[in-house]
Amino acid sequence: MLTSRRELLQFALATAAGSLPLIGQAQSIETTKVLTGFAAGGTVDTLARRVATKLAGHYAKAAVVDTRSGAGGQIAIAALKSAAPDGSTLLVTPMSMLGIYPHTYKKLPYDPVADVTPVSLGVVFDMGFAVGPQVPASVKTVPEFLEWCRANPTNANFGSPAPGSVPHFVGELIGRAGKVDLRHVGFRGSQPAILDMLGGQIAAVSAPVGEFLPHLSGGKARFLATSGATRNKFAPNVPTLVEQGYKDLVFGEWFGFFLPGKAAPDVVQKANAAIRVALAEKDVIDGLAVMGLEAKSSSAAELAALLKADGDKWGPIVKAIGFTAES
Repeated sequence: MLTSRRELLQFALATAAGSLPLIGQAQSIETTKVLTGFAAGGTVDTLARRVATKLAGHYAKAAVVDTRSGAGGQIAIAALKSAAPDGSTLLVTPMSMLGIYPHTYKKLPYDPVADVTPVSLGVVFDMGFAVGPQVPASVKTVPEFLEWCRANPTNANFGSPAPGSVPHFVGELIGRAGKVDLRHVGFRGSQPAILDMLGGQIAAVSAPVGEFLPHLSGGKARFLATSGATRNKFAPNVPTLVEQGYKDLVFGEWFGFFLPGKAAPDVVQKANAAIRVALAEKDVIDGLAVMGLEAKSSSAAELAALLKADGDKWGPIVKAIGFTAES
């Protein structure tokens, strides 16, 4: 029997999400770990913490974020692989680690199909390309940046949150479009890359739009472009790559939630319902928007289909670029 207002609210939310067993699940899981493979303070970490807060006392008695940074997000996925498939361990990861890495690594510490179970989409977003104080203030567009790189080849570089990620390839494709050799510098997450850019160690960074937003007010980080088909709503004054003459450079990405590979359908259903309820909360939506992230949930089947489609899309691009993890 539902005896409290809180239980009634949970019941209503669970019913809307199509999963009545959700309330009972809160009693069966003591602590849920939300694994993330990138540094604290970034967009992946923000999504993990926002959702984990809502899972506590609703999906499980407690929820914690477990950061396993390194190896471009692989360590966190490998940790999920060895976790019990009972719903007590979730993973938040960018698409890159599951959809692109199989095309760039000869061997991964996980099977991107068998070792993960799709649960729900989390957020969608565009990439941003920005420069720091190493680049003169007169450089305001991507073509101008590439021209500056031609004149300053020793400084023609950019950072990204991980080698073989979407931001990495966006930067590579920008350089190729302008026939400039932009050297890539990989980091353990976007924030370490941006901090090095702000410190003048590297010229530019390609990363999710939201990663730059906290750093724009001081003027040291300057957006040159975003990667969507239309202007990004979180950076409406920044022209797209398409607007700057690069008509084929339209890219976005997403972060998704996953369970271990052998998770049972009822476990997936309960996790999906809880995550969808969390992502529908106004404070979560608003909190993610501060980081340039658009909250967007999905069914488990929809996430699986999206992952396959993106993997098929990026395979030929990776081959054309010629990047491998060993290169």
